[in-house]
Amino acid sequence: MKTAVKSVGLALVAALTCGCAGSPSNEPYVQRVSLTRPELLGGETIRTFSGVVRAAHEVNLGFKTAGQIARIHVEEGDYVRRGELLAELDDADYRLAVEALQIQYDQLKDEVERTKQLFEQKSVSANDFEKASAGLRQLGVQLQANRNKLNYTKLYAPTDGYIQKVNFSPAEMVDAGTALFLLLDVSRMEVEVDIPPVEYRRRDRFTHFACRAAGIDGEMPMRLSGMPPRADGNQLYHVTLAFAGQPDRRLTAGMNVEVLIGVADTTGRQGYALPFGSIFLEGETPSVWVFGADSTVRRRAVVLGNTDAEGRAVVVGGLDGGEWVVRAGVSALEEGEKARVVAEPSQTNVGGLL
Repeated sequence: MKTAVKSVGLALVAALTCGCAGSPSNEPYVQRVSLTRPELLGGETIRTFSGVVRAAHEVNLGFKTAGQIARIHVEEGDYVRRGELLAELDDADYRLAVEALQIQYDQLKDEVERTKQLFEQKSVSANDFEKASAGLRQLGVQLQANRNKLNYTKLYAPTDGYIQKVNFSPAEMVDAGTALFLLLDVSRMEVEVDIPPVEYRRRDRFTHFACRAAGIDGEMPMRLSGMPPRADGNQLYHVTLAFAGQPDRRLTAGMNVEVLIGVADTTGRQGYALPFGSIFLEGETPSVWVFGADSTVRRRAVVLGNTDAEGRAVVVGGLDGGEWVVRAGVSALEEGEKARVVAEPSQTNVGGLL
């Protein structure tokens, strides 16, 4: 019995010895670090704001002459193109007026031709011939005016857009200039955005404008249309932007967009910005740890300038901007040491609970 117990004890000791030999605690410790990239200064910063698409203006459309509405060819919400027929007036009386003047004009024209022949034969005076010619020209003007009125009985779209409102129905009487339609002009869409005072004070450094919309690929270039020097009740400044080209057909009035404003850095500062925690002193030399592709860190001496407006260290020498620089954990590192990158915590998963 004692022999059996002794054998079991030896086996247990051997198992524990093997387990300890394979324990991870004997593996070399790898320092954990977080990284950052140097940010180039002296370039351009892109500011992002929320904006809304608006129609540049709304057009009230009406006939240029009075009459009774005969036909309306569109409905509210219809998209129309420039030159499309929208509505017509009853033109019977206008046609009769043109026909009557046409008869008078043709008759007077024949009389003027005969008078001209008599004038050339010196059978009538020059004064009589000039009176007849003047009468013909005056009647011609009246005839053209009535032809114009006949043409005015048809209403065409002056631009591309949407019929937002129809104010009358067929058989109703309208006067000249009465608004029959309200047309939303989509050929001149704009974007309105409000910016805070800190950005308004940088308005002379705005370099370019663009916007992005959900469901539309790419950025749409824009140009500044207006920026009144007056803040609203919320201390925001209203900015109006016009599309540099033809706006996308998928954009509609009231759609939310993301507005991008480029702001130039005119401070004259050159170099790269880094968090102060990434800088350490090697003797009296400012240095940073550069994380290599083989996961090792190498010391890199740098030249520091003044801090930037955001309180970061400005490196004016020693970096080319393509490096990954250790941001945290610099004091525990050694030259050529292996390091493991710690992932940044999620903004939406604080504490890693999900």
